[in-house]
Amino acid sequence: MNKLLVVALAVQLAGCATARTLDAAKPGAPVVYSGTRLDLYAMNGGCCAMDRFGAEAPSYPGVDLPASALLDTLLLPLSVLTVIGVSFQATGGL
Repeated sequence: MNKLLVVALAVQLAGCATARTLDAAKPGAPVVYSGTRLDLYAMNGGCCAMDRFGAEAPSYPGVDLPASALLDTLLLPLSVLTVIGVSFQATGGL
């Protein structure tokens, strides 16, 4: 149980790549599986994550990869709709 807690804490401290890329709103940046792609880019030694994705890669992309893949999969329908041009006029939040 302690190992699971340590892994969960490490993921939270590393920052979620999916959340970072969704907040970036950089024109031309990948949308579908963006967090997973950012993690893989960082793991393969990519030099310019900010220029390509509009967000910095997490400090530990290998630790963040499973959580980003899961969140990207859950958000896949919205990502695909965004890519094909369907826009949402949603408002709200805090």
